[in-house]
Amino acid sequence: MEKLLKIAGILLLIIVIIAAACGFYVKTMLPDVGPAQNFSLDRSDKRIQRGKYLANHVAVCMDCHSTRSQELFAGPLVAGNFGGGGEKFNKDMGFPGNFYSRNITPYALGSWTDGEIFRAITTGVSKDGHALFPVMPYHAYGKLDQEDLYSIIAYVRTLPAVKNDVPASEADFPVSLLINTMPVSASLSVRPKDTDILARGGYLVTAAACVECHSKMEKGAKVPGTEFGGGMEFGLPGGTVRSANITPDKTTGIGNWSEADFVKRFKLYADSAYVPHKVGPNDMNTPMPWTMYAGMEEDDLKAIFAYLKSLKPISHQVTKFSQN
Repeated sequence: MEKLLKIAGILLLIIVIIAAACGFYVKTMLPDVGPAQNFSLDRSDKRIQRGKYLANHVAVCMDCHSTRSQELFAGPLVAGNFGGGGEKFNKDMGFPGNFYSRNITPYALGSWTDGEIFRAITTGVSKDGHALFPVMPYHAYGKLDQEDLYSIIAYVRTLPAVKNDVPASEADFPVSLLINTMPVSASLSVRPKDTDILARGGYLVTAAACVECHSKMEKGAKVPGTEFGGGMEFGLPGGTVRSANITPDKTTGIGNWSEADFVKRFKLYADSAYVPHKVGPNDMNTPMPWTMYAGMEEDDLKAIFAYLKSLKPISHQVTKFSQN
């Protein structure tokens, strides 16, 4: 018996040493995506205009990196903090900790190089080398066309400086350790030709990170097999809102939608006569930034619809809203 206890003790010690070594490696040696490239972008008007379109109406960077009015439907942006960050993503939304969108105006990024911004957007590694939790879907952005990413950076550089000091994000254990394993090197693509509707739609869906919200989530990670099937929960003042099933299932998804229905749903919020209504304390709101996506070009919306219709249907009936 004494010999068995001794062996068990040795095995336990070995396990502890291995676990400590793994923890030390993850904490001190990762993330490992290489140094930021050293380059300075030409801020041509064409590049800035393309970046403005992507940042405001496709990737909607300015949605998360600004302040939204939760008292109005779809949370339109509040004046005075455009790009200033500070939006909170916490446990009520299924995240393993408290995360805050960063200030991306020159007030905060003035000391960053274009290469450092590019690395953060595409790999999830900040200026000082620490890992970013993928609230910002850098895994998706790392698959985009290099020129589109350059355009977004060129546009962000033109934003007026907003003095807003954002709290540091804090991940719960063990995510606070595992976060170092999340950044990966970018695998950039080439933007598809406009005539290749399906490929164009897939590219735009990646840029808009649709799957990040329209899937079930557990501890900040997508549940495999639920992609685009909806069900991610958002804790809003009036209750819990869940993302829609956007697969082509005819009963629970968008299988019975026409292209015109899809485009109209977005363009409703681009109508000059549209005014976001106030949401009561027990009424349903939505985190979907309709007023920003409404500015997407109709041909881009049609391409997205074509891609979504090509997906495997998922039968998942989503309860859109539950009151507190």
